[in-house]
Amino acid sequence: MGSLGFQFSQLGFPQIPKPQINSTMGCSTLRISCGLRKGYKKPMYRARVLSTETIQAVQSLKLAKSPSKLDEVFSTRISRLLKADLLDTLTELQRQNELDLALKVFEFLRREIWYKPNADLFSDMMRMMGKNKLVDNVEELFYELKKEGLQPDARAYAELIGAYFQVEKIDKAMDTYELMKNSGCNPNELTLTILIRNLESFGEEELAATVKKDCVEYLDSPEKFLKEVESKFPKRKPINHV
Repeated sequence: MGSLGFQFSQLGFPQIPKPQINSTMGCSTLRISCGLRKGYKKPMYRARVLSTETIQAVQSLKLAKSPSKLDEVFSTRISRLLKADLLDTLTELQRQNELDLALKVFEFLRREIWYKPNADLFSDMMRMMGKNKLVDNVEELFYELKKEGLQPDARAYAELIGAYFQVEKIDKAMDTYELMKNSGCNPNELTLTILIRNLESFGEEELAATVKKDCVEYLDSPEKFLKEVESKFPKRKPINHV
């Protein structure tokens, strides 16, 4: 099994900085946040109310300000969590955008005896990294997923495509879309929505039109879907990139 490890340098990961907001970017930084993700059926551990153990674990991790303190938290608290509580701890760290801590917990649970490769776990991490424009990390997670014997599903491809759009790598987003189709993984509504709305926001009307034509092949009700996309995400004027 591949290992992301606690030290990012082991995989060539750059040390993850805290996300910085550039107030000078203005409207050119607009990206489409697709609400269709909320429609995905989550694993059963996602709908739980956080236990006291989970809340305390998250607080202890955030209060550990040195490597030695962090090691102590993992050995005395994280290692004692039940499976469901450990998964909830990871989910809560992702929700709070605690990048370093989430990666450490993600690696920790992958070493647990009960762990089995799970595409949703990888996709959740990919989404977190993509939102923070850490596309190299998203790519690494995508390939780690495959190293664990999993075939990327529609959501994994969607997260990788979305990450490329976050850093304006349109060509790579489209290459990934083609790879997805060629691999036999059919694009779903989430993937198609991310492609259409981001391509239109970049002024790539021809590419967006091509994706819309694909809807006929991959969706049962393409016309209804496109009308819903247009209704939920009104077309904006193309972004003027300098």
